[in-house]
Amino acid sequence: MGLSENEVTAASKNDGPPGSRPSDGGHPSVRGKFIFVGDEKFYIKGVTYGAFAPREDGSEFHDLATIEQDFVAMAAHGINTVRISHTVPPVSLLNAAHRQGLRVIVGLSAEQYVGYIAGREKKTSQIQLLVRKSVRACAGHPALLCYVLGNEIPAQFVRYIGRSRVERYLWQLYHAVKLENPEAIVTYANYPTTEYLQLPWLDLVCFNVYLETERELGSYIAHLQNIAGDRPLLMGELGLDSFRNGEEEQARSLRWQIRTAFTGGCAGAVVFAWTDEWFRSGSDTATWHFGLTDWDRKPKPALAAVREAFAQPLFSTLPEAKWPRISVIVCTHNGSGTILDCLRGAQRLDYPAIEVIIVDDGSTDDTANIARQFPFAVISISHLGLSTARNVGLENATGEIVAYIDDDAWPDPHWLIYLALTFRDETCAGAGGPNIRPLGESTVSDCAADSPGGPIHVMLTDVEAEHLPGCNMAFRREALAAVGGFDPVFRTAGDDVDLCWRMQSAGLKLVFSPAAVVWHRAPQSVAAYWNQQFGYGKAEAILEKKWPDKYNFAGHPIWTGRVYGRGAIPWLPFGMKIYSGIRGRAPFQFIYPSDVGRFGSLFAMPEWHLLVAGLAMLSVVGIFWQPLRIAAPLLILAVSLSLAHAGLNAQAAFTGRKSGIFSNLPRWMLTALLHLLQPIARLSGRMTAGLDPWRRRQTRASRLPFPGNYSALCADWHEAQDALQAFEDGLKAEISSVVVGDSFAPWDLEVRGGIFGGKQIIMAIEDIGLDRQLIRVRWWPVFPLQVILFVSLFAALALGAAIDHAPIASALLACLTLGVLLRAGWEAGAIGALIEELLKRTIYRERSDPGR
Repeated sequence: MGLSENEVTAASKNDGPPGSRPSDGGHPSVRGKFIFVGDEKFYIKGVTYGAFAPREDGSEFHDLATIEQDFVAMAAHGINTVRISHTVPPVSLLNAAHRQGLRVIVGLSAEQYVGYIAGREKKTSQIQLLVRKSVRACAGHPALLCYVLGNEIPAQFVRYIGRSRVERYLWQLYHAVKLENPEAIVTYANYPTTEYLQLPWLDLVCFNVYLETERELGSYIAHLQNIAGDRPLLMGELGLDSFRNGEEEQARSLRWQIRTAFTGGCAGAVVFAWTDEWFRSGSDTATWHFGLTDWDRKPKPALAAVREAFAQPLFSTLPEAKWPRISVIVCTHNGSGTILDCLRGAQRLDYPAIEVIIVDDGSTDDTANIARQFPFAVISISHLGLSTARNVGLENATGEIVAYIDDDAWPDPHWLIYLALTFRDETCAGAGGPNIRPLGESTVSDCAADSPGGPIHVMLTDVEAEHLPGCNMAFRREALAAVGGFDPVFRTAGDDVDLCWRMQSAGLKLVFSPAAVVWHRAPQSVAAYWNQQFGYGKAEAILEKKWPDKYNFAGHPIWTGRVYGRGAIPWLPFGMKIYSGIRGRAPFQFIYPSDVGRFGSLFAMPEWHLLVAGLAMLSVVGIFWQPLRIAAPLLILAVSLSLAHAGLNAQAAFTGRKSGIFSNLPRWMLTALLHLLQPIARLSGRMTAGLDPWRRRQTRASRLPFPGNYSALCADWHEAQDALQAFEDGLKAEISSVVVGDSFAPWDLEVRGGIFGGKQIIMAIEDIGLDRQLIRVRWWPVFPLQVILFVSLFAALALGAAIDHAPIASALLACLTLGVLLRAGWEAGAIGALIEELLKRTIYRERSDPGR
């Protein structure tokens, strides 16, 4: 493997050995889930190098000839990146890497200084100066890829000095790097035992992971992708010890580890290590053989395995004949301002079996003419709405899989590859990936991108999704057709939520593919942002009528899974808990949001603003009754909490960027304003479409809201079962807000008359002999706890005002209390009347037990 002295000398020159070339091509940058060098996507295919025993002159690296030999061999085996984990490399090493076309990941050794923080022997500012000096030595070098702040600060030490102190320490070092080299990519090499560290400002998420089965590694990578969010994920160290497992097993394991990393959507993988020579804790380590070569640089079978794995493109994971044909469907209505980028992106898709169908939903602008400039099928229809357009695309698709993208989005070139890899799971009926907002188009769009309310995915597990946003979703054509396609009632939004819920109700599985990226434009003006959120609110009103069991009494959607998205960052420091095991010894330590942490999301809910309006009303009544003046400071507190929530979440958008809040105050203020406007716009949309707290679900006459019962004889068991099912179906046909009780509910059905009241129903079949069955149905009124508390509170206030000789305040409060009581009774009574009517209509009554 060695090179002669003449070959080393030749390699030291700029032209390098035959077949090598310098690592030119542009400045490294992060774009969404991937790293780019210039305009080319750069997959990291790396190895770690060092640490080595210090030489007599104190240098921690070998002589230049040995380094050059190693780098020539790396380049020859398809390696494009060298990770220097523990020591800032000298310029001579960077030059040698550059000559061989290698990029270098530079370690800044934060883990070596953290002990000073615990003992307060040095201030962080002193460590920042050391870091800045190290960064200065490498900044601007053409071989530099990124900086790693540190490598695996020990978990027990993190636990000892506190998670928040470590996070703050790493943030300060990150800031020091950015001061010295603002364009640099900065990360921290974490590991599973301190996974709970919250470092959202890192440019790149990096984890060292050693798992010895392919399934475990794939599952953990999916978990890490949810932590990474819209940022790239790098496997900072992978490997296997050949001393304990054998060289052949090491080679076999590295093949699947690298393959799993890249098919799991990682931006790269770094193998630990180049050589068995490794210096640790003051001595050479002789019992760990993780190297691709031995101490003498003799190749082990793992080196050939790594070369083969790094050389394989994503396409090689399946034979070309097995890649499913995919139909990409773009539905558009008056999208002339954005569809050009969408179709150019479709032209750049790297996939062997594809068709693109454009459905023009009655556009009156130049959309159709723009679409016909591309070699794609264009179908023009009258304006019938988004769902109808998507169904037309489905009807004309010939692919085994149909993939949908919005006309204001464009796909990553490898979008379809990652979707197709996801569909290798035969149980997967639908898949989708992240939609990332491109920055830099305009100030307003950048602020909107950092605000809540954009299309998001909701995860049931690390892999399975509850919801996939419509701008990036794909389905097996047969599965989509089997559930009836898209519901035409959804003309602009909400169709994707409805479809996902219907597919799950049918027992079908939806999977999230973290690297199947599309770039989705944010609204370009405040008015456009308002209109988008207003439209989403209207869609939620339609969804609530169709899926009442997915909404609470207040009309707020209830997701089973975890919601992912930007613009809603939890800022309460006590809103999470960490599983660390006994004395912090668990190998995998996770962070969980606590119930207290969810308190922070309250201020982003539309219902919060109704509470603020209620406090404002009480403040007005306080003019007539002094004790109610306490509502005024509560109103000020509520408004202050809303402002603080918006401001702190807007601040989070600037964390880690070159410009902070005070250097760009107008942009921060606009982002905070959008945080305030979003729930108000959603609430306005909901109320316009009828989803308001005082909505009436029944227009028929009401009765007194007393409990009731009903019984009827049936000739056999089957007739009784059919009668009860007919009754339940009749309820669902008459009113959408019928909720089926879960496994813990002491009732069978709950029928909501509105936000204030409803009825719960329980049904039974009694065997009375002679093959005859007695159907029994019983119902009773139910009022939400918040209604009971509201009535109790305001009744007490009205009484207090009367006792205190404040008639105006007492009358106002009493009227409000009476109004809520009457409304609650009317809603429950109307449902009672509906129940009786349907029972008489669907169940023949031979004998009854009246019970009103």
